[in-house]
Amino acid sequence: MQQQMKAMVNKAYGPAEVSQLTLVPKPIANDNEVLVKVHMSTINRTDTGFRSAEYVISRFWSGLLKPKNPISGCEFAGEIVAVGKPTSKFKTGDKVFGFTTSNFGAHAQYLAVAEDSPVAFIPDGFSYSQAAPLTEGAHYALNYIRAAKIKQGSNVLVYGATGAIGSAAVQLLKYFGARVTAVCATDKIEIVKGLKPDVIIDYEKDKYFEQEHQYDLVLDAVGKSSFSEARRVLKPKGFYTSTELGSFAQNVFLALITPLFKGKTVLFPIPELTQTDIIWIKEIAEQGKFTPLIDRQFTMDKFVAGSRYVESGKKTGNVLLRIEH
Repeated sequence: MQQQMKAMVNKAYGPAEVSQLTLVPKPIANDNEVLVKVHMSTINRTDTGFRSAEYVISRFWSGLLKPKNPISGCEFAGEIVAVGKPTSKFKTGDKVFGFTTSNFGAHAQYLAVAEDSPVAFIPDGFSYSQAAPLTEGAHYALNYIRAAKIKQGSNVLVYGATGAIGSAAVQLLKYFGARVTAVCATDKIEIVKGLKPDVIIDYEKDKYFEQEHQYDLVLDAVGKSSFSEARRVLKPKGFYTSTELGSFAQNVFLALITPLFKGKTVLFPIPELTQTDIIWIKEIAEQGKFTPLIDRQFTMDKFVAGSRYVESGKKTGNVLLRIEH
């Protein structure tokens, strides 16, 4: 009889309560796969967005009527406990972290992933808690930065600099040599100072789009701004991008239309993360150039409360999920 494990299972789309702690069959490592004993995961906007299917378009990836991969979770850190044949990159006992949205499944005691998927050795000196949140925010930020062709000296504004994506974006932009303006709430200013942006704007006191500066990129990491606001402070060929679709999915439409006019442009890149990317994230983390912000930690029996907290919009950085064995 196949062994069992604990996992957070979503048998339907809906609110946080559809997630149930359930006993399910423990996966095995097939050819070219590794089996990870998961010690730490996160609860993030990717998880809650696919679970709620608030944006119906997400169902084209996750299943039209119900989740085709019912075990949630995309970030993980843990230990390899089995390898399939002829796996060569990893061995039993290796400590790894990674990201999976092809099948999800990180909110479980065990997870099988392909050896050439976005998985890498945990950075030297990092705990499972520090390694698990390295990927979700960073890979979204990296995709936006690449799409806008940011380089040394680019002038970038990050709206929502204390979220997982925003805090990663500030740090990655500084790594690439950009001049960064970070927008946050009054009570988050001290946290944002630790990310070392060049300028901080308190959105409770000032509207960023009424400032005199002009930017090569306005990156809205919380989906609470708009192109009509951002274009006021964009350079003539500047870019605007958001983590949300915008009202009536306008950001997708504008991303198709605005490039035709060869002026101020909306970007809506489809995020990708390769193993090469995750190894790069590991390396800059080891160099001290990127450290994910961590808010708080939940256990699997408190998963629903953790999901509600993430959806409240009040989190700072990342919310961890400890997987107990």
